[in-house]
Amino acid sequence: MKKFILFFALSIQFHNLYAQEPTTENTENSVWTKGGTFTFLLNQSAFENWVAGGVSSVSGTIGVNYDINYLKGDWSWDNKIIASFGITKIKDQDIQKSDDRLEWNSVIGKKAQGYWYYSAFLNFKTQFTDDLDSDTEGPTKFLSPGYLQFGPGLLWKKSDNLKVNIAPATTKLIVVDKALTLPNAAYFGVDEGKSSRLEFGVSVGAYYKFDLMKNISMENTLNLYSNYLEDPQNVDLDYTMNLVMSINKYISTTLAYQTIYDDNAFEGLQTRQVFGLGINYNF
Repeated sequence: MKKFILFFALSIQFHNLYAQEPTTENTENSVWTKGGTFTFLLNQSAFENWVAGGVSSVSGTIGVNYDINYLKGDWSWDNKIIASFGITKIKDQDIQKSDDRLEWNSVIGKKAQGYWYYSAFLNFKTQFTDDLDSDTEGPTKFLSPGYLQFGPGLLWKKSDNLKVNIAPATTKLIVVDKALTLPNAAYFGVDEGKSSRLEFGVSVGAYYKFDLMKNISMENTLNLYSNYLEDPQNVDLDYTMNLVMSINKYISTTLAYQTIYDDNAFEGLQTRQVFGLGINYNF
């Protein structure tokens, strides 16, 4: 986990930031910055009488990454909505999920001094569906689990593309369908027969987006959380990197990498990688 934090910190120190200018809307001395991308990624492989072996497969992922930011006087309010869903079909097998994510991040701040703001944040995340395999009931479904975090803190914000929020008094709520809780075991940290778990701890969220070179951008999101009430040394980690290599206005190659550590869900690192040719629409 220290390697991921170090990588994130070094990427902030060694860069030339060439952020694209956002679309702004001026209304009564206020400034709204809105913009996002709809992406469709496709991967496909086909084999016919291929002596070396291989299994035909096709996969597709759709995603939305949308920002709504507000700035007026000493007040700042940043919102990011992330939604993605992907499926994979391997020959002679049932359709399976390759991606499933719904997340809303919101941070409001009042300027204190320099780049610092007094802040309050909210983070909500879940998934859309359970597993698509009709033969088994998946371990997850919409709002099971669902995660909600909120709390006061301090925001360091140099720009919309570079900011860190520190919330030392964060409330975290985990909700599940209690019908899915496991006998004699916790389900995403929720005890058997219960539908929720309440935690209290410290949360750190960082966001950094920059251009590696012309037509190649990298977006990094890092979230850390430690529960004061139980095993505070087990820090939850969620790091996502999106690398976009634009071919033209509508076509790009995208590499997405995400790693999660949450010992309530799985005692080890969870990783996800998606790479493919994408069709983009900016709105």
